[in-house]
This record gives sequence, C-alpha cells and structure tokens, in this order.
Amino acid sequence: MSAVVRSRPWLLTLIALAVLVAVNTALQPSFVQPAVLQSNLTTFLPLALVAIGQTYVVMGGDIDLSVGAIAALVNVVTVSAIAAVGGDGLTPIIAGLAAGLATAVVCGVINGVLVAVLRLQAIVTTFATGIVFAGTALFVLPQAGLPVPEAFWRSYGATLAGLPVVLWILLAGLAFALFLARRPFVAHLTAVGGSRVGAFQTGLSLSRVRIGAFVLSALFAGFAALCLTGETASGDPLLGQSLALSSISAVVLGGTALSGGSGGPVGSILGALVLGMIGNVIFFAGLPFAWQTLVQGLIVLAALAGGVLVTRR
Repeated sequence: MSAVVRSRPWLLTLIALAVLVAVNTALQPSFVQPAVLQSNLTTFLPLALVAIGQTYVVMGGDIDLSVGAIAALVNVVTVSAIAAVGGDGLTPIIAGLAAGLATAVVCGVINGVLVAVLRLQAIVTTFATGIVFAGTALFVLPQAGLPVPEAFWRSYGATLAGLPVVLWILLAGLAFALFLARRPFVAHLTAVGGSRVGAFQTGLSLSRVRIGAFVLSALFAGFAALCLTGETASGDPLLGQSLALSSISAVVLGGTALSGGSGGPVGSILGALVLGMIGNVIFFAGLPFAWQTLVQGLIVLAALAGGVLVTRR
C-alpha cells in the first residue's frame, strides 16, 4: 500500500476528498442535487484551473506568485476589449477572449524570461511581476464595472449535451493534462525540476522548458479569469487575489513536491476540490469563517510533512 501511495500520492488526496464529500452531504443533504453540484463546481473551477498551470511551474522547481494578478489583468483586458469592439454579437466576445488569452501568454513569457534567461529567483520575481500586473489591471480598469454581453455569462452557466459547461471546462483541463503527461515536455520538465545540472548535461534547453512552464501557468490563470468573468459578468481589477497561495496549497495537497521533479496536475485538481470542500464543511458546520484559513494551513503543513517523509523513505 505504501508503495502505491508513494507512486501515486494523489490517492491520499482522493480519499480525503471522498471523506469531505461524505461529511458535506451529511451536513447539507441537498449537496447531491445537480443544481447544487453545478454551483459548487462553478465556485471551485477557477482554482482548479490555476492549480493545473501552477503544477507545471512547481514541477520545474520554480513557483509562480503572479497568477492571481494575471487573472485580474486578463479579466479587465477581456471586458475592455469587448467594450471597445461594442455590440452584443459573437465578434466582440471572440475579440475579448483573444485579447485576454494573448495577455496571459505575454505575462507568462515575461515571467519565464526573467526567471529562466536572466536567472532571477522565481519566488521574488513573480511576486514583483504580480505587483506590476496588478497595477496594470488597475490602470486598464480603475474600478469594477464594464458588464459583458449576456451571451457570455449565459453560455458559461448553460448546459451542453446534458452536462454543465463548467464540467466540460474541467474535463477539458483534465484531458489536456493527461495528454501533456505523455509528451516529452513533461518528462523534460520533471528532469529540470529534479536536477538542473543533470538535465543540462543531457543537452536539454533549460530556458525553453522553464519558459514553457510559466506560459502554461499564465494561460491557465487566463482560463480561470475567463471563468470568473463568466461568473461575475463584469470586470474587476481586484479579481483573484487569493488564487496564488490557494493554488500552491492545492498543488502541495495533490502530491507535487515544492522542490520540483515529481507530481502532476491530476493531484492538483483534487487538491483544489479538497480546499473547496473544506470551506463548504466549515460553513455548513456553523464554524467561524476564520477556521477555514486555519484548517487549510494545518492541512498544507501536514501534506508538506508527509511529502518529506515519503521522499526520505
């Protein structure tokens, strides 16, 4: 059993998620109703998407503290582009989506170049770029506003082939993660995170791999921003402030080592769902909201300690 857990650390996260779902169902009998499940998934989805992207950066031995600011910037750029094009048709929505995702890619490239090419420390660099991106978001849209067309938020809350669109988005993110897991990029990223000297000696382009990880992180932060835009139906320059630390917590809970070289996005998705369920359980148990942060911190510490023990063994 221990060998299975060491090879698939996300199994513990899956067990924890099952326990939390059972407890939540006992506290909130309506939890299993489709409308409630869709509402919860809508709430959990942005963090799950950001956690997927954060996983690739952490696997490479880095960390990205700017994902929350990137999400805010993508949000305001998207709604501003839609407003600039004008109208209620499909054209302004496509223009907004394109502008938002292009912004995410630019942010990812900036982070990647600063960290991988200029060799600045990732945690300090992304903290600083996060401040720059957040300031840019406030410059683009000084205060919350600019509603998106009705077709945008109605499509996000709709169903497709009998399943909620939010579920299709999560399944698409999971499918992408499983597809990429079979590509050389993830193997190269794992090698870079495990031993950069060894990876360099094998001829890998460390800069290219690390920049790719930061671009993926920014892209998934952009996707999360579009989901938040569909949920709020407007722009907000202060959007997603807690996404950075929450995504790191989800990655750790999912079994990805902060030192790099191991892990995967599947566990991070489960970790994001666990964090969401913790909030639900605390709320429906009638406990003070401050307990949510305390419990999350204790769980992350336990996950870190467990990861260290498994690594030593």
